[in-house]
Amino acid sequence: MSFAELMPTLLELNRADKLRVMQLLANELAKEERAQLLSEDEPPVWSPHDAYEAAHILQEALEEAKRNA
Repeated sequence: MSFAELMPTLLELNRADKLRVMQLLANELAKEERAQLLSEDEPPVWSPHDAYEAAHILQEALEEAKRNA
């Protein structure tokens, strides 16, 4: 059934039924999102562990801030 065919029926629903339809659709979208996320490779999680270059840059910025204070 197409959206154009559903629209008149949906507009005739009472407020409570419209809310139920919205909740149903939101739940279905959430399920699809979860399924898509689980099917993809796990995204990398950045960790400061072994981030020596970042630590060096931060140390330099702190030292410069002390000199300018």
